[in-house]
Amino acid sequence: MKIVVEAKVDLDPARRDEALAGARGWIEGAQAQPGCLGYFWTADPHDPARVHVFEEWESETALATHLVGAQYRGMLAHIAGYGLTQASSRKFAVAQEGPVYNSAGVATAEFE
Repeated sequence: MKIVVEAKVDLDPARRDEALAGARGWIEGAQAQPGCLGYFWTADPHDPARVHVFEEWESETALATHLVGAQYRGMLAHIAGYGLTQASSRKFAVAQEGPVYNSAGVATAEFE
């Protein structure tokens, strides 16, 4: 079952861009891990302290491997050096997925 991780990380606003630029190797390393379908850290354009994290893993096993590995631990250590003030994260087990636009081209919340 696919796993999606969503997180919000707040850093010193004066250092957020520096933190993201310096995290590039950690991000690319995670993206290259087996089972990683997506791994992104993005600055929030409306909150100068906030970073949004989105991860997509093909399975619980792939996420579990990431969480005990060097990429995860390295990113934690890296980001902690930039005035981390708060962080929250959640994971979701994806039971269903489908396109937002149906076959008629209309955006819908329904799964076809």
